[in-house]
Formats: sequence, structure tokens, C-alpha cells
Amino acid sequence: MEKRNFFVFIIAMLLFFYSVTSAQESDNKPIEEQALSKTHHTVKIGDQNISYTATAGELTVNKPDEKPGAQIFFTAYTRDNVKDLSQRPITFAYNGGPGSSSVWLHMGCLGPRRIRMTEEGFSVKPPFGLEDNEYSLLDVTDLVIIDPVSTGYSRPLPGEKKSQFHGVQEDLASVGEFIRLYITQFERWSSPKFLMGESYGTFRSAGLSGFLQGRQYGMYLNGIILVSSVLDFSTIGFSKGNNTPYVLFLPHYTATAWYHKKLSPELQNRDLTELLDEVENFALNDYSVALLKGNRLPEPEKTDIVKKLALYTGLSEEYISQSNLRVRHDRFVKELLRNEFKTVGRLDSRFTGRDEDAAGENYEFDPSSAAIMGAFSTMFNHYVREELNFHKEIPYNIYGNVYPWNFSQTLGTRRNIEAVPYMAETLRKAMSENENLQVFAANGYYDGATPYFGTEYTFSQIGLNDEFKDRVHMGYYEAGHMMYIRKPSLAKLKKDLAEFIRSASGK
Repeated sequence: MEKRNFFVFIIAMLLFFYSVTSAQESDNKPIEEQALSKTHHTVKIGDQNISYTATAGELTVNKPDEKPGAQIFFTAYTRDNVKDLSQRPITFAYNGGPGSSSVWLHMGCLGPRRIRMTEEGFSVKPPFGLEDNEYSLLDVTDLVIIDPVSTGYSRPLPGEKKSQFHGVQEDLASVGEFIRLYITQFERWSSPKFLMGESYGTFRSAGLSGFLQGRQYGMYLNGIILVSSVLDFSTIGFSKGNNTPYVLFLPHYTATAWYHKKLSPELQNRDLTELLDEVENFALNDYSVALLKGNRLPEPEKTDIVKKLALYTGLSEEYISQSNLRVRHDRFVKELLRNEFKTVGRLDSRFTGRDEDAAGENYEFDPSSAAIMGAFSTMFNHYVREELNFHKEIPYNIYGNVYPWNFSQTLGTRRNIEAVPYMAETLRKAMSENENLQVFAANGYYDGATPYFGTEYTFSQIGLNDEFKDRVHMGYYEAGHMMYIRKPSLAKLKKDLAEFIRSASGK
């Protein structure tokens, strides 16, 4: 009996050692990556013919425990025949969401090929089309366009839980690791480095400013480009008891009403920027104080505020009074053109749509998003296969399912959005530690997702002694969230960003 138990023990131990060895071999087994696709092209930017290499593919990024966790898809555009890479800037770009791929910045703004649209940024008929992008930034910087995990072609590795990449800190860890890996593999540590994010991507960029230059990586940046910025979610969240967004959205309401010719003739004939200066002054002073007073606001003052709000928004005094002086954005886009049975866009209020009826409180869809979705999706799927020669059968997720998103700003804990996300402090600290870090914020007057006045407010609360006044730069464009879809705005944005990158690179 004892002899039999001894043999059972020996067999169990052999099986145990075999399983441990197999697990170690599995951990050490290299991840199979699809070969990077490299193609060679030429594009005319300004008066220059730029020869460049396009690289499309995936890099396997490690988790914080330094074990492989996900494959991140990217497209890189690098100028050919550059003799000294230490003099050549490199810019890492991405969109936001969270959960958006980077197709918008890629195919609307940065890449050497661009979606064909009208001059004002409205979609043409299917099957759409591509054109050379004369406003690409490739003449001044190399470009690496990233799709975060679960967007585009980027996916967790088999057996890895998606949730470990879907959160504020989780996202910073994976995107930050990708940037470190790319810089290392392609030998760009000595190059001037820039981040360019749009919408939630600006929140990501602010977080990466601290993550990358932290003790683990020590990667200092030259500049950060914020396109349609949100670093403080309290500026866009119309939650109970939060008066801030009502003040910060007001100039956007005025710009939208002005565009659709819903203001009085006296205001309608004014220059937009001059009019907005007046509205901003009213918002910061009379309007903000009135909201702060709440039910202690005297009736004569309330009447005056109602009249001014009606004047600046194109809405009726009755509607504003019924709204207690507080018109949420989702109501504004439905109310402004209600008599015409139209709604205005959230991402870009120049666009209009039509719901089933005009009586509802909220709009059914964002007409500005619907108008460009088909063109960007169709043409990117064509472009990546036919021109970049990268083939993959899984769907390219324009928007990936990344919810529930962990909005905790402490890695390893999870909470929902009730704790208001705030990344401006991380950026402030990064700028304090890195005295050469420059910031450029691009703002669209018709952006109702992240209004320009909210960005101005956020930066007014960073560095209260104005110590960053020469290092934070603002650009303004007569377009929306994706200001680059409108060609005149794209041309101005290109000029502004080229100057910013040259200056921040020390050129």
C-alpha cells in the first residue's frame, strides 16, 4: 500500500513539473505578429514634393507586469532621405471617445491622403473618394497614428481580458508603452517628440505628459497638441448642481445661432469674434453671478438675464425662463431650429438633421457625425488595403466597445464617472517639471462637444500665477469639433501647427 502511494506521489510530481515547464514555454513563446507593410509614395505639400514611407502594422505591447497583453495597430509616415533623425520631429496622434479609432485625424487632417469632401467639409456622394492632402504635417514632422486597444484593428491578445485596457490609467499604460516601444524599435529617442490628441485624446495626452516623463520611462516631450480639448469633465457635464457648463457653452450657442441667422439683425450683422468677446464677458460676469445666486436672484435681475440670454442664443424668453436660465446642450440643439423641423449638430453645429418629429426634447442622432461616418469608414477600409497593402479580415472598429470605462485615475481601482475626471493637474505638473514643454490648443467655434470657452476656462485655472502664459497657445477656427474637415480651417490649422512644432523643436 505504501509502495503504491509512493508511485502515485512520483507521478503527481512529474505531472506538476511538466505543467510548470509547459506554462513557462508558453510564456516565453514569441507572439506571432503580422509583418509590417511598407509602401513608398510621394505627395506635394506646399511647393515641396515629399517622398515618404508608409508603415502599417501592429506592435505587441506589454502589460504593466511586462508580459504581452495586446497588439496595437498603427500607421506611420516617415519622410525619406532624412540624414539626421535627431533633427526630425516625430508626432504620435490619436482620437478619443474613449473608444474611437484614429481614422478622423488620420484621414481628415494629418495623413498624406485625405477623404474627399466639399470645401466646407460636407460629405460628397458615395462611394466618396480620396485625394492628396496638401495640408499634411509630413513636411515638418514624421507621423505615427495609433488606434488604442479595442479600436481599429487593435485587440487584446487571446485570453487577455479587455477590461484591463479600458480605463484612464489602463489606457495610459498601453498607449504609453506603445510610444516607448516604437521610439525604441525605430531608434527615435533623440528626435523631438510631440503628442496630438483629439477630444478624449486630449485627456489622454495630458495624462501621458506625466506618465511618459515619470520615473519608469523618463521621456520628456517637446510639445502637446490638443484638438478640441477636455481636461476637466465638469466643464461639459450638465449634472445637477453644476452651473459651470451653462456659462461655458453660452458663447458656442451664440456662434451657432449666428451661423444659422437666428440672432437679431443688430447682432447678426456683427463680426463673429467681436460678438463672442461681448458674450464671453456677459457669461463670466452677469450670467455666472446670476446662476450662483440661484433662488436669491431678484426678479428684476432675473428678467434682465432672461432677455440677454434670449438675445445671445436665438431662443425665446419664454423657453429660457421655463428652463430656469439653464439650457442644456442636448435641449439647445433641438430647440434652435424647431420651427424649421431641424436639429443642429453636436460635433459641428453647422450641420443640420431632421428627426421623426419636431416636438421631442432631445434629438435622435447627431447630424454632424452621421454626415461624415460613411465616407471615413468606407475610404479607410479601401485605403488600408489598396494603398497601404495591409490586409486583415477582422472589422476595423471605427468605434470599439470599451465600456464600462474605468474613470478612476488610480491604477488598480475601479469607479464610474460620478467622480469627475480631471487631468489638468497632471499637465500642470508635467509643465512645471519640464520647462520646455509647450502646449497648443485648437478650438472650433461650432464645437458643441468640447466648447472652446471651456478650454479657455480650464487653462485659466492652471498656473494661477500665469507662469505658463508663454507656453500655452490657442488657435480658433470657424468649424466644429473636427475643424479640419473644412478646408479653410484645415489650411489655418496646418499653418498654426507647423509654426508650433518648429518653435517647440527649437528650430
